[in-house]
Amino acid sequence: MAKRVLFACVLFTALSCVAQKKQAEAFDPTKRPKNLSDTALLELVQKQTFKYFWDFGHPVSGLARERSNKSFDYGDEVVTTGGSGFGIMSIIVAVERGWVTHEQAAERMSKIVKFLWKADAFHGAFPHWMNGETGKVIRFGRKDDGADLVETSFLFEGLLCARQYFNKDNKTEREIRDRINWMWGEIEWNWFTRDGQDVLYWHWSPNNGWVMNFPLRGFNECLITYVLAASSSSHPVGANVYHRGWAQSDFFKNGKEFYGIKLPLGFDYGGPLFFSHYSFVGLDPRGLKDQYADYWEQNRNHTLINREHCVRNPNHFKGYGANCWGLTACDTYNGYNAHSPTNDFGTIAPTAALSAFPYTPEYSMQALKHFYYDLGDKIWGEYGFVDAFNETQNWYADSYLAIDQGPIVVMIENYRTGLLWKLFMSCPEVKNGLKKLSFESPSLAK
Repeated sequence: MAKRVLFACVLFTALSCVAQKKQAEAFDPTKRPKNLSDTALLELVQKQTFKYFWDFGHPVSGLARERSNKSFDYGDEVVTTGGSGFGIMSIIVAVERGWVTHEQAAERMSKIVKFLWKADAFHGAFPHWMNGETGKVIRFGRKDDGADLVETSFLFEGLLCARQYFNKDNKTEREIRDRINWMWGEIEWNWFTRDGQDVLYWHWSPNNGWVMNFPLRGFNECLITYVLAASSSSHPVGANVYHRGWAQSDFFKNGKEFYGIKLPLGFDYGGPLFFSHYSFVGLDPRGLKDQYADYWEQNRNHTLINREHCVRNPNHFKGYGANCWGLTACDTYNGYNAHSPTNDFGTIAPTAALSAFPYTPEYSMQALKHFYYDLGDKIWGEYGFVDAFNETQNWYADSYLAIDQGPIVVMIENYRTGLLWKLFMSCPEVKNGLKKLSFESPSLAK
């Protein structure tokens, strides 16, 4: 009996992949709607991108596949922890926008949390990749085969939003909330200080221990990890870990100007734009301040510096300009790279400008229209915009990545309604954690 069930699951997965690939092959980007209002265009982009998580989600687990293609030997069963967190948030957007019903979304969420409850976890933290059928860890690197605290943080941004959103008093939604709370309570954040050091560590493996040796120091995409670690009711870290670990590095405080724009924190020129996206899909930067920075100013100025670099285009790449900008981590013509003004090879990722909508709405809309109307024949597809393109190399990706597609849906929604910001900041644990770390936020007064 067990073998027949397993065979049925494998067959269903294979057939689903074939059906999805045929559907994608049949998609004609030249037939996309034209002359849309700004509101209609935003809605279309969100809805089309959401299909990556809904239509292409793993049929057994409901989690987000790492990517749409098999380059770099990724297989159909690889699901991604952080990308699934962003996908969960996109499901909430879909309900509010009427693309799926509340009941359909609750059913999908129930599948997801039941799967996660049984999946591999290490001191409560999930691995970067899992097998979407079995829940077993798939190693991300030769020694990265255990807990990934940062990817777990991105996942729980989504899960905590889901816990707040699916609040009906029925069996399905009670179980969703209960399982999320159980998993949330089992993450041993303080254990990841590696014997009580004043810093969090990114990885731990049952086979390799702490050999990855990656302390989380700012400023980058990992702010959310410290906020959640301080917010835990069961295994929290103290404020000392934030102030002496995260806020102590050679690349935390900046304060210099680049292209005439001041950058409070981080690497010179700001680094890739995902630094201002991943932590802030849930964490509301509006009025968010601590002793180190105003995070709205940080994220907006980071975006403006990145855009200004593309406008000035010191390397003379084809296509760059006021309507074509955005450097971040993405696929590129010779692999994968974390692009930024100091690591620029001519590759633009639509997620960079589109996930910046809250910070630079006029400039992001300018880029969106160019991507859709001018380049759409080449970069618009079944799951929204492809991951990246490089006009200098005449290269256009045929891939979609969960970690890039998710923030497009979520950050556009945060620009439009603040939906995910409101849900995440409504968590009492998060409020307590932010207060513990001496943050200020309008949400803390509510």
